[in-house]
Amino acid sequence: MTTTLITGANKGIGYETARQLIAAGHTVYVGARDAERGRRAAKELGARFVLLDVTDDASVEAAAKTVAADGGLDVLINNAGIESRTPDNSVPTAETVTADLMRNTFETNVFGVVRVLHAFLPLLQRSAAPVVVNVSSGLASLSALSDPDHPAHFYPGIAYPTSKTAVNMLTVQFAKAFPALRINSVEPGFTKTDLNGNTGTQTVEQGAEIIVRMAQIGPDGPTGGYFDVNGRLPW
Repeated sequence: MTTTLITGANKGIGYETARQLIAAGHTVYVGARDAERGRRAAKELGARFVLLDVTDDASVEAAAKTVAADGGLDVLINNAGIESRTPDNSVPTAETVTADLMRNTFETNVFGVVRVLHAFLPLLQRSAAPVVVNVSSGLASLSALSDPDHPAHFYPGIAYPTSKTAVNMLTVQFAKAFPALRINSVEPGFTKTDLNGNTGTQTVEQGAEIIVRMAQIGPDGPTGGYFDVNGRLPW
């Protein structure tokens, strides 16, 4: 039985990823910082709940102890993420972004990934087929955002794409450091969720597809890569 932890799994893509992996036979932990919402989601899904706030060291360490006591972990999906939006659902631009906003975004999207990886690595290293999926974004691609012919080129935000580019670098470096693990970044696509004010053009079912696929790769699967549903993406 494969045991999987998904951060930020009480709604959106995380919730749908949990649903699909449970259907595929995984035992899934729904990680959520809101206990009530997390327990409700886990009950609906037939999953396990673990209280987990990726911005809090004590919360992450306690979650790792809980999962360890229950038997261990095979797959970690770093899904929790934020994107700052203004009241009219626009994103802070180069003119309006501040250091505090950047710091807040990085606390969840980057430092949260490091915090969770650090706490759960000992459990993953005991697995026969350990996998890490870092949920990135197509907006993390330097190639895409610097190409005037690519649709992503016109995204004006600073904090979110910068944080996800950092996640991609974490993927590369952790994959090199831990070659026994399969560690990859994925781009779910522009999915309709609370993250973007529900302006996305894909369903959560479509968005979860690449996450679910990469969560199920074997020991001979790729590592240190960046993928969407169609294959590898340019950094």
